[in-house]
Amino acid sequence: MRRPLSVLSLALLATACSRPVGNPAPPRVEGQTGRLPQQSSTIVVPVTADLTAVERALNDQTPRTLWTIDQHRDICVKGRRVAGVKVTPDLGCRLVGRVTRGAIGLSGSGERLEIVMPVDAHIAARDVGGLVSKTATGSAIVRATARLGIVGDWQPRATIDIHYTWREPPGTELAGQRITFEREADEKLAGIVRKLERDLPRQLATLRPRDDLQKVWAKAFTTIELSKRNPPAWLRVTPRALGVGGYRVEGRQLRLTLAAEALTETFVGDRPADPTVTALPRPSRVAGRPGLRFFVPVLADYAQLEPVVERTLRKLAARGIDVPGVGAVEAEFGKVTVYATTGGRMAVGVKASVRPKDGGPTTRGEVWLSALPYNDANSQLVQARDVKLATKTDSVTVDLLVQMLTTAQVQDAIALALRHDFAPDYQKVLAKAQAAIGARREGDFRLSTRVREVTTGQLQVTGAGLFLPVRAEGDARIEYRPR
Repeated sequence: MRRPLSVLSLALLATACSRPVGNPAPPRVEGQTGRLPQQSSTIVVPVTADLTAVERALNDQTPRTLWTIDQHRDICVKGRRVAGVKVTPDLGCRLVGRVTRGAIGLSGSGERLEIVMPVDAHIAARDVGGLVSKTATGSAIVRATARLGIVGDWQPRATIDIHYTWREPPGTELAGQRITFEREADEKLAGIVRKLERDLPRQLATLRPRDDLQKVWAKAFTTIELSKRNPPAWLRVTPRALGVGGYRVEGRQLRLTLAAEALTETFVGDRPADPTVTALPRPSRVAGRPGLRFFVPVLADYAQLEPVVERTLRKLAARGIDVPGVGAVEAEFGKVTVYATTGGRMAVGVKASVRPKDGGPTTRGEVWLSALPYNDANSQLVQARDVKLATKTDSVTVDLLVQMLTTAQVQDAIALALRHDFAPDYQKVLAKAQAAIGARREGDFRLSTRVREVTTGQLQVTGAGLFLPVRAEGDARIEYRPR
């Protein structure tokens, strides 16, 4: 059966060798690289204020002399009694003096802001009984603990627990008696405490976090170049909500931590339009895990695969090829063309010539095959399977060229040659992306990111090449850092 088939093949090929043979090329898929899904990211936005500035404002707006006194007191020294009989009269006096404060200090840690104000009292009892004068001194410490928050349209709020204690109540010895002026001092000091309760929130409001936040918010709308080529890629960040993480005192810094929820989109090719900046929204709840999430596109041009297939087929030809029903053949392989076709497949066109070793005409032409590329979960190694004739041929059914290229021997070789390891490209692209987003400065604001987790997506066959979406996740911060 083998010889008659070979004779028939030779007879038919004798008529076909004068013109190129093969099957029609499959349709070419044009267009951009694959679509990348949008990601929701949460970017940490710390806004800091120097406690020294708040401290200075409190000291500037709180007078050094808290209050003064100049009044008559009917009884400064009570008369003495012996056996229930008053033997000396009550002595009146004139109270003259003032209470001053020292430097107001701010400190704290975590969610607690501590305020300390030292107070000194100097009160003179003059003309006691019209005869003598005495000066009394005392000192107190006013302490306040504030818990800070944000209400309404980004207005700071302070919930204050404030109290004071006398280390030494103002008093002196007169006519053998201890005379104190604590009641008078308390009346005035209580008013000072109430004033502090009003002034501290106002001073915190002078931090104007809304003004700074509006600037940070506007700067967060940005487009970042991830890579210039192979492929050109862009990351567009569009904030959508801003939530309050709370105030914290860290050393001499008062830090307001915010979380901005943003839409992060990766574009391949031309630079996308910049996102439209919106007004600062009111504080809202930001859900989701903190972190910046985006895609890094890795692209393999089909031109990278063509010479690999060519070399593989030439080595196969040197080892020898057997065509079922024909036997050993002499084959020469030329140009290989690879591009995207329908169904998520790659078209592989092979120019070749073939003739039976035992004699016969040479058949030349181009045969089109197709293959399905794929990658395993989270793998950068792309492989091919299901190599088959791409389109039906109108050539004679025993076309030797088609027969040779559809043998398992040749198809396995093509599948092996289409393997591509994206790992080197993957590492280069990730390095470029990290360099692009690692630290960016925009005026007085600094965006810093760190990629800490990378996962590989599903391979896509696109007009521009084999497209491997790599999902990156990391930390991101926008900080206000005046030059």
